[in-house]
This record gives sequence, C-alpha cells and structure tokens, in this order.
Amino acid sequence: MKIRFMLVALIGCLTMAGPVSAQQKAAAVVEDLSAPVAGVEVFDFLEPGRVIKLPAGGKITLGYMQSCLREMITGGTVTIGPQSSTVSGGKVQQEQLKCAANLALGSSQAGKSGAMVFRRGPGTGKTPANVPEPSVTLLYTAPVFAVEQPGQLTIERLDQPETVLVYKAGGKLFDLAKAGKPLYAGGIYRAELNGKSTIFRIDPGAADGGGPLLLRLVRF
Repeated sequence: MKIRFMLVALIGCLTMAGPVSAQQKAAAVVEDLSAPVAGVEVFDFLEPGRVIKLPAGGKITLGYMQSCLREMITGGTVTIGPQSSTVSGGKVQQEQLKCAANLALGSSQAGKSGAMVFRRGPGTGKTPANVPEPSVTLLYTAPVFAVEQPGQLTIERLDQPETVLVYKAGGKLFDLAKAGKPLYAGGIYRAELNGKSTIFRIDPGAADGGGPLLLRLVRF
C-alpha cells in the first residue's frame, strides 16, 4: 500500500508540473536555411544535442538565445550546444550580437515577473501604479513572437494608456514588422497568447522596425 501511494503521489506531481515546451528547452533558433535539410525548417527551435547534416554548399544561420551568438554555417555536420555549435567538415562564421543583458530566459523564469515603480511614466506627467518588471528587453521596435499554436495575440502597453493590439497569430513566429505596427521605444508591454503571457520592454534607444531575430524575439 505504501509503495502504491508513493507511485500515485509521484504521478500526480508529474501531472501538475506539466510538459515543458520545445521552445523552453531550446538553445537555438533557425534564422535562415539555404537548402532543404531533413527534419529542419526555418524558425525551428533546436535543443542541445541536435545534429544537423548540411549538404555540400548548404548554409544555415542559427541564433543562440543564451549567448546571443549568431552563426552562419556552410556545409558539414552541426551539433547544437547550449551556447554555440560544434561543426565538423564545414565552415562557421560567428557574430556576437550586443543583446540586452536579460534577453534570454531559462524555462524556470518563464511567466514570472516582479514589480517595479517608475517615478514618471514615459511621455506622461503621471506616476503609474506598480508596473510588472519586464522579463526581456528588445532592441528593435518590432518584436517577433514565438508561436507554439495558432491563436489570438494581444499586446497591451502597461506604463501608459494605449490601444490594445489584437492579431491572429499563426506559423512558428509572428513578426510585428510584417504586420506594420511597430511599438514605442521605452514602452513596457504585456503579450498574451493561448493562455500564456509575458512582459517585455522596448529599449529607449531601440532601432525602428525589424532587425536581427535575437534582438527582438519574445517567447512565452
């Protein structure tokens, strides 16, 4: 009876914990792919240990979310690591992007936020109530949102009143640059999709529109 009780308790704990999404476990995202590769597509999230065999002359561009390293790889066998790739029989060119300090989140941080108080709301003379602390800071005004399942994406500004944006999000990524509605530099926003939410800031010195994926990626 005791053993049976322990097994039931263990199953209950695992059920409550829920599945960990592939995005949360991922180390890198495929930004570009020049030739078909079995099992790999543009905007796929890749976990450490994944092996990719590129055809001769085939090129893949990877963005590592923790290290903010961008890799352009030509040919060979690519093994995904936590912060960079190991490449055998091919050529790799790396670019270290200047990401905000808290660009990438671990799965244990997803969905969590504290609170911060501003002396003045950007562009207003009022002091907003406690505004949740952003989990990520983006360096371009047009975020890209990771989409696990199609759904309604809402974007609400928190540090000052503004019209709530609503979109039908599909595919693997939803690019606000393509939607033609960039956000405001310095703004703090909450995005919600399929019951999940995250809070992010647009850096006050953010560049307009789109740019490198790693500098504007938002994951739930």
